[in-house]
Amino acid sequence: MTRLCIVRHGETDWNAGKRIQGQIDVPLSALGHAQARATGNALKDEGFAAIYSSDLTRARQTAEATAHLARIPLQIDPGFRERHYGIFQGLNYAECQARHPAAYAAHKARDPRFTLEGGESLLAFAGRLAQAFDTVVRRHAGESVAIFTHGGVLDIIYRQAASMSLTAPRDFGIPNCGINWIEIEAGCWTLLSWAERAHLDQSLDELQSR
Repeated sequence: MTRLCIVRHGETDWNAGKRIQGQIDVPLSALGHAQARATGNALKDEGFAAIYSSDLTRARQTAEATAHLARIPLQIDPGFRERHYGIFQGLNYAECQARHPAAYAAHKARDPRFTLEGGESLLAFAGRLAQAFDTVVRRHAGESVAIFTHGGVLDIIYRQAASMSLTAPRDFGIPNCGINWIEIEAGCWTLLSWAERAHLDQSLDELQSR
């Protein structure tokens, strides 16, 4: 069996302002860097065979703390990037609703085939992630691997492990620098633990509940 430790990046100023980042490359805030260090201290002795990160700065900066403390080279993989939110990127949810009401309604309804202008549909996003995760699982069969990524990615991964529809309202947390463990054996995903945050003083979950 393969064990994946999947971690959302630390907090950014845009997280604090509830602004949609998507694939805009926003760095960690001072609090985000502190969360990354705390996460590194919590994970440094887990015996990871490898550590991967999205290529976006906020995920990479978070991963670097764990990679440094565990003395494991960091591998960058753009397949673990956040979903591209197209015309929503850079806006908060109130601005999305006011400027793009039809798109906002389809987005909030979690229509899996709806593609935001300039962005990705949920189905396309989930397909991209399936390829990235399958590659890592094949490469590290029987090992433990850490992956540092984004809130939208974790939304998809939880649903896969819990056999939950892409269209169902979200009823689980995705905090910044929360630690999540998944076990994969013979293609079956099992959720071991979710949103561990005992290592953190503060951690936001500013994503929409749907």
